Amino acid sequence: MTFAHDVESGLQSAVWLANSDDEPDALTTTADLATFFREHGYSGRIDGTRAELEEVRALRPRLREVLVADEVRAVALVNEMLVEASALPQLVRHDGHDWHVHAVASDRPLAERIVVETAMAMTDVIRLGELSRLATCADEECDGVVLDLSRNRSRRFCSTACGNRNAVAAYRERQQSRSATD
Repeated sequence: MTFAHDVESGLQSAVWLANSDDEPDALTTTADLATFFREHGYSGRIDGTRAELEEVRALRPRLREVLVADEVRAVALVNEMLVEASALPQLVRHDGHDWHVHAVASDRPLAERIVVETAMAMTDVIRLGELSRLATCADEECDGVVLDLSRNRSRRFCSTACGNRNAVAAYRERQQSRSATD
């Protein structure tokens, strides 16, 4: 399943934000916020203030909740997010991307735009029955959010670090088992 560009982008940025509070915190300065804004393809207004940074940081638990919720809870959260922002979907084109949906004006605060873009992306995920594309990291010591956009739905870890840590642990366990039987 391939999602539209705006859906994938909204999901990827929401997952990044939800996971950004892991040690070390990846979103502590206004420069970090500017990098997030640029790297995740947001358009419109960014104030670059400490207050804006704190508003965006405060979204992380809410984003995590909607990303890993079951269908009933996800629907309730998405609807709540859209109502709070008085979302009004419109087709737009910008930055070389063809027609896609924005549901909040580009001059609204960044935190509000993030919430609405996440809710709109989740709308497609829910409608297409693809909530299984979102999960919690398979690493027992991690609660990061995993977005699996692979064809074979094989992604289990939120990061390369978690995947590598588990691969090394599995390798060591196999080596120990072999040593014990020798």
